[in-house]
Amino acid sequence: MKCPECGFDESKVIDSRPTDNKVRRRRECIRCGARFTTYEIIEEIPLMVIKKDHTIEPFDREKLVERLCRATIKRPVSLETIENMVEEIAGELKNTLQREVTSDKIGELVLHKLKEIDDVAYIRFASVYRDFNDIDSFMKIISELKDTKKS
Repeated sequence: MKCPECGFDESKVIDSRPTDNKVRRRRECIRCGARFTTYEIIEEIPLMVIKKDHTIEPFDREKLVERLCRATIKRPVSLETIENMVEEIAGELKNTLQREVTSDKIGELVLHKLKEIDDVAYIRFASVYRDFNDIDSFMKIISELKDTKKS
């Protein structure tokens, strides 16, 4: 950090305090002793979702919670469980360090987590996500679920 008085490149931090979503630092120039304040701002890069129709929109946690609530309606799955699942999924997506992710990737993460929580909710979500058009699609996913449970 350059000193605003003499332009020297080195300074030491005297005091550091968090404020809102930034960090305020009091610094002292090593050469001339001038004191000055700097602010560090946390840069949030929004996660964008590439939809099936190739449109792009920001990732919306609330939208995912709403969809999972629909899938788990009248099932023994608490809102806290759903919120934790969405938090885990959002964390996994951010850890990939990609700015854009496909809705297919999100759907697969949701299905993987739902399979562990509730079979009926898994089938409900899969029927919408995978766009089931006939009874065979339902039968196929149910038989896959049965096979998974047996092993």
